[in-house]
Amino acid sequence: MKAAVIMGSKSDFEVLKKTINTLKYFGVDVTARVISAHRTPDEAHEFAKDAESSGYEVIIAAAGKAAHLAGVLAGNTALPVIGLPIKSSTMDGLDSLLSTVQMPEGIPVATVAINGAENAALLAVQILAVKYDVLKLKFKEYKAGLADKVRKADAELKAEVEGL
Repeated sequence: MKAAVIMGSKSDFEVLKKTINTLKYFGVDVTARVISAHRTPDEAHEFAKDAESSGYEVIIAAAGKAAHLAGVLAGNTALPVIGLPIKSSTMDGLDSLLSTVQMPEGIPVATVAINGAENAALLAVQILAVKYDVLKLKFKEYKAGLADKVRKADAELKAEVEGL
């Protein structure tokens, strides 16, 4: 179980810490790199072309502004690519979202919300869980934990309302 987390800029790392930590929580081996679609295009192409033979099974690509990284990687590999648009200083990340999600036919990029770092990791886990039953089980436990949190919050709210 191996995932690549590629960011277009080191400044994206603050957001991606949550992605990396979530993948590690599930036991996924993670490699993180800074590769720019625009400033290091040759490296982006080479990484994507070699990703499968390097043992990667899914790629998370995070970028802001023009945010072409996920598309460049997806155009050079058959592996699933998850785009993580990063909130930039302009347009509150809408530019990043549109650049990531609006891919041409034949080059799919699964895209999560702007700064949706945890969901990018969780989607990668779900993709890997198709192959790895241990991940499927752990993901189901994770989802059950989310439901338990909601039930606890509901009970707390009911008690608080009754006390008014």
